[in-house]
Amino acid sequence: MLKVVLDTRPGSGYLDSDERYHFPGGRYLKHALPALGQWVVLYEPRREGGRAAYVAVARLAEVTPDPDRPGYHFARLVERLPFDAPLPLRGPAGYREALLRAVEDPRAVGRALQGRSIRPLSDVDFAGIVSAGLSETLALENRRRLNLDHIEDPAIAALLDGPEIAPRLERVLASRVVRDAAFRRAVLDAYEDTCAATGIRIINGGGRAEAQAAHIVPVGDGGPDDVQNGIALSATLHWLFDRHLISIGEDWRLLISHNKVPAELRGLMAGHDQAIRLPRDRALWPSPRFVAHHRERFAAGG
Repeated sequence: MLKVVLDTRPGSGYLDSDERYHFPGGRYLKHALPALGQWVVLYEPRREGGRAAYVAVARLAEVTPDPDRPGYHFARLVERLPFDAPLPLRGPAGYREALLRAVEDPRAVGRALQGRSIRPLSDVDFAGIVSAGLSETLALENRRRLNLDHIEDPAIAALLDGPEIAPRLERVLASRVVRDAAFRRAVLDAYEDTCAATGIRIINGGGRAEAQAAHIVPVGDGGPDDVQNGIALSATLHWLFDRHLISIGEDWRLLISHNKVPAELRGLMAGHDQAIRLPRDRALWPSPRFVAHHRERFAAGG
């Protein structure tokens, strides 16, 4: 069993998504099959508009043939976890992959990556990339803000508090506590710690925001831990949103179940003539696909 890097980029012509990776057979399949069940790193090359950075980690659950394109395959990706920020190919100590560190002429690195859209990754390099990619989420100084400062499960606490996290990294990635913390960080950063429905921003004395990160499509229903599947809401509105008593219209205005939401609460929320507060960066706005799924549940009465 081994880990791999998967090159994925917008506009590539492949049928990639957050949930699947499209690739031709041959040597690519040779590298993909031994990685089944393993965690993989997703990298965006610069060509076709990529960010020239590692962007997420996911687990490769299965590989199946593409029924419409002979010789091509789909890798199903689950438990995708975006990095805190895009991570450059090269770090302070040099390139993050052994393959690239072995290239003597830095000008030849791009050439070394050609034809290697799926390439092996050592456990050591995997740990280095993922630890750096999630460094903000795992940082001690962010524990309070991300609700990691009062973990009741001693086993989970031990995962995070040891002197070296690399040997335990795969268990950390699978931890719901850690994944919730990473999701909360991404959503609160995007919304600047402000409730999207009320516009209220409250930070307590310990630095924790009153706003919470709500999944638009619940994880239990297949929703990813991705900022585009999230929205920042106050605790009460989060409760209403999870129960589909409020939702979001196609025009980004708040939808409210008036016969179920008390007037006192309705008065705090954005009116029907006012859109909810969205992130400054449009790339971080909720996915219309996820919002439509939530709105259908709202229309059906929860």
